[in-house]
Amino acid sequence: QVQLVESGGGLVQAGGSLRLSCVTSGRTFSWYSAGWFRQAPGKEREFVATINPSGGMTDYADSVKGRFTVSRDNAKNTVYLQMNSLKPEDTAVYYCAAKRGGHSPSDSAYDYWGQGTQVTVSS
Repeated sequence: QVQLVESGGGLVQAGGSLRLSCVTSGRTFSWYSAGWFRQAPGKEREFVATINPSGGMTDYADSVKGRFTVSRDNAKNTVYLQMNSLKPEDTAVYYCAAKRGGHSPSDSAYDYWGQGTQVTVSS
């Protein structure tokens, strides 16, 4: 079992930055890939970014490429999402998720989820 707790969300103006953190506990975190997903009101949950267990491989949604960076510190059991040049359309609840093995952009591949953190970008 893996528990995940996100933090770092908040209200920011367009063009600003936020860094989300996802602290994990339970099983050995370095066995797990991690993903970030988001869900805006009235919309389906969508993929944002993913990172493999070692941190050497990442993937991003086209909508965030060049603006967001996913990273991890396995010694601290933590995954990060650095979000720069934020836009109002980035407003959503952001979720961290974990899965054994390789990283994936598919939310159905993930076994463990955090409770989410709200990110609101004002224009």
